[in-house]
Amino acid sequence: MSARLEVAGAGAQRVPALSFAGVDFAYPGCAVRAVVGVDLALHAGEMTALVGRNGSGKSTLARLCNGLLLPTAGDVSIGGVPTSDETRLWEVRSRVGLLFQDPVQQIVGATVEEDVAFGLENLGVPREEMLERVDAILGELGLVDIRDRPVHGLSGGQRQRLALAGVLVLEPSVLVVDEPTSLLDASTARDLLTLVRGWAGRGAAVLWITQDPDEAMAADRLAVLEQGRLAYQGSPAEFFLGGEAGRLSLRLPRPAELARELARTRGLEWVGHGPLPLTEPALMQLLRSGLDGRR
Repeated sequence: MSARLEVAGAGAQRVPALSFAGVDFAYPGCAVRAVVGVDLALHAGEMTALVGRNGSGKSTLARLCNGLLLPTAGDVSIGGVPTSDETRLWEVRSRVGLLFQDPVQQIVGATVEEDVAFGLENLGVPREEMLERVDAILGELGLVDIRDRPVHGLSGGQRQRLALAGVLVLEPSVLVVDEPTSLLDASTARDLLTLVRGWAGRGAAVLWITQDPDEAMAADRLAVLEQGRLAYQGSPAEFFLGGEAGRLSLRLPRPAELARELARTRGLEWVGHGPLPLTEPALMQLLRSGLDGRR
């Protein structure tokens, strides 16, 4: 664990790693606010999933996290430092790592190794330390064998892992990922989710933005945006089992949908709110025990 992450974890008892306090945002010339009255706190060592339909304000919220956008009302803070404080903007951005949907926008080096080292070179990190950190992150993300490969020849999954490597090598205390799996196949997407989930385990605060309820189930907490407003904060399982997903027109995780469909083929229906299986292991356990009696 890096020193930066250790400090973030220790301070999380008092100050959130990332906080939104009464945040509004409206794009210039637009009368409709993209974000409305958002109060949200993320803590070190915690992964929060942010879900919502297209146009709900998820990507706007991501860009508010490190000062790419500034709130029109309220405050966004990183470890207690407001993103609106121009004198500390470099400090804010050094603490926050952003990974977007299209990795091409974030890749700047000619080769894999050059791209990962780019941010460290800009920060003036000593060469010996830079090489150690680059080697470590290339190994962790499975990029060692292609470190000398030109970036234009990489697959979509390799490009997304490279973009993530370029973010993680900077050791951010807050990691914001905006729908990073939408262009990936299922296997590569699961691998990426596991990698990011592991970063929370090291002490980072992670905001995982997605439209996929199965990915949301991997998070510690769930936040749901509806027309720019936070419509739910709490347990992912409680959200999907308590009827909130249906109210907001969001689908259930695939294991729950499959269990319902299997029950219908047997002339059965689920009672009330559950207990629907929300993960693959829960579905397999249900199938082993049988669906009988769930009328």
